[in-house]
Amino acid sequence: MPTYTPPLRDMQFVMHEVLKVTDEYKSIPRYADIDAETINAVLEQGGKFAAEVIFPLNITGDEEGCRLDPKTHEVTTPKGFKEAYHQCVQAGWPALSCDPDYGGQGLPLVVSQAFNEMMNSANQAWTMYPGLTAGAYAALRVHGTPEQKRMYVPKLASGEWTGTMCLTESHCGTDLGLLRTKAEPQGDGSYKLTGSKIFISAGEHDLTANIVHLVLARLPDAPKGSKGISLFAVPKFRVNQDGSLGARNPIFCTGLEHKMGIHGNATAQLTLDGAVGTLVGEPNKGLMAMFVMMNAARVGVGMQSLGLTEVAYQNALAYAKDRVQMRSLSGTKAKDKPADPIIVHPDVRRMLLTAKAYAEGGRALAQFCALLIDRELNHPDEKVRKDAAELVALLTPIVKAFITDNGWISTSACMQVFGGHGYIKEWGMEQFVRDARINMIYEGTNGIQSLDLLGRKILGDNGAALKRFGKMVAQLVEEEGVNEKMAEFINPIAYLGEQMTKFTTEIGFKGFQNPDEVGAASVDYLRVAGHLVFGYFWARMAQVALREIAAGNTDPFYQGKLQTARFYFAKLFPETATLMRTARAGSKVLMDTDLALA
Repeated sequence: MPTYTPPLRDMQFVMHEVLKVTDEYKSIPRYADIDAETINAVLEQGGKFAAEVIFPLNITGDEEGCRLDPKTHEVTTPKGFKEAYHQCVQAGWPALSCDPDYGGQGLPLVVSQAFNEMMNSANQAWTMYPGLTAGAYAALRVHGTPEQKRMYVPKLASGEWTGTMCLTESHCGTDLGLLRTKAEPQGDGSYKLTGSKIFISAGEHDLTANIVHLVLARLPDAPKGSKGISLFAVPKFRVNQDGSLGARNPIFCTGLEHKMGIHGNATAQLTLDGAVGTLVGEPNKGLMAMFVMMNAARVGVGMQSLGLTEVAYQNALAYAKDRVQMRSLSGTKAKDKPADPIIVHPDVRRMLLTAKAYAEGGRALAQFCALLIDRELNHPDEKVRKDAAELVALLTPIVKAFITDNGWISTSACMQVFGGHGYIKEWGMEQFVRDARINMIYEGTNGIQSLDLLGRKILGDNGAALKRFGKMVAQLVEEEGVNEKMAEFINPIAYLGEQMTKFTTEIGFKGFQNPDEVGAASVDYLRVAGHLVFGYFWARMAQVALREIAAGNTDPFYQGKLQTARFYFAKLFPETATLMRTARAGSKVLMDTDLALA
């Protein structure tokens, strides 16, 4: 059976020693009084909830799955899920970073981001129920009407109700411009929606009394394509003016997907048969409102794979220390045993360190993004808010795609550490791999994220956002460029940072002549950008560790951090050279292949 220990020490290192979040918050009035002790205390309790309440439900939830009653259209979640959810709501965890005006606790997003990582390590399928609700809360808080905010937002903030986002239809997938769900105005400010949606995570369940669906649909006079999409709030049960639940709305679950992983989450097929909803935001501008939720979900999916990477690493490390097999190539290490623990073997260490480096690099990036969002939403200086928003937009596809790609690599490597036991169910590793694989597809495939990064976020604004991140890299290089002890960390990012401008310009020029060039290079490009970002944070973490060691701190944590940083730069970061070469190979070798693909 797998185990899980919340990585509180590393979270505290990133928040307090690398990012110095409480110093940052002194310039944000809403968070000026937040101190490290409060953050640590909250996360310690959150870690206990994750490890003691929902982690024990992970394997059983996977085995049992969700059950649909075709007569009533009701879905039953696995045993223990409902009770754990009620315990979560009673403890106030969904409201952690929600606005106090809507009943939230008003803590910084950095805190809830760390909590979400632990929850995803413990049980991704369960965590998706409150996770999607947070996105619905964010979308309605920004774009909802006063009535919608009054009716829905406090219930979503508390977790008393859950939320979903209903985008996809069977014929259109990511191409939302093709969706067919219709919304007919009723003359009283409401609309009746007719159509069907698929792949709706947490689309039906028994955890809460009501579910607020955010549904994309077309008005009768809507333009074709994505410019003719509107967004509607469609509750499972209609809500009376006094807040009580009214009649059942005809939005029904007509099927559950039989999936490779996350069996404990209900991935629903929903049919709307004249379901009553209200317009969110402006007519035909639904994607603008939905993108608030979609971007939150993309960061959330990155956190799912980060959580899985961490828990898979912990279990693989424990197994490698315990499992004895063969002798070390450099001589016997455990003379009192018939064989050495497999952790003495170089390739086992390579797999373990890969997962550790990707987990800790991803954690630093995720916490930095949460800090940026806290700035974007709450800083009193408009320029600071604007700069933070642009940097978050740049980093969001990297969080989603790079961290989930790395999660797949890492969970697969950790399963490999177990050898034949890795794909035996009782060890739990094969579930981590199955659950991780879906995250590369969710919320826009990683190929779509790569096109978004290169085509829209970088080439679309002539590299302005990338230059902003480049300045951060350059500042660190200038700060530590003459420090010999930092050379092994600084030189690689300095070199790649210089190359990125030429690399990006070259692809952009080729793309101007032939747009397929952007599509051909984008996936490789995103991984290069991801390594630049991870490299920057690994250099910063190494910087802190070296300073602590120089000051006489003997905590082995810092030596371990340096060793992981050295591994990352020696064994993972050099992938960028190959990726830039394959990105430059161009589109011809892909597109001039009609005979090969005949």
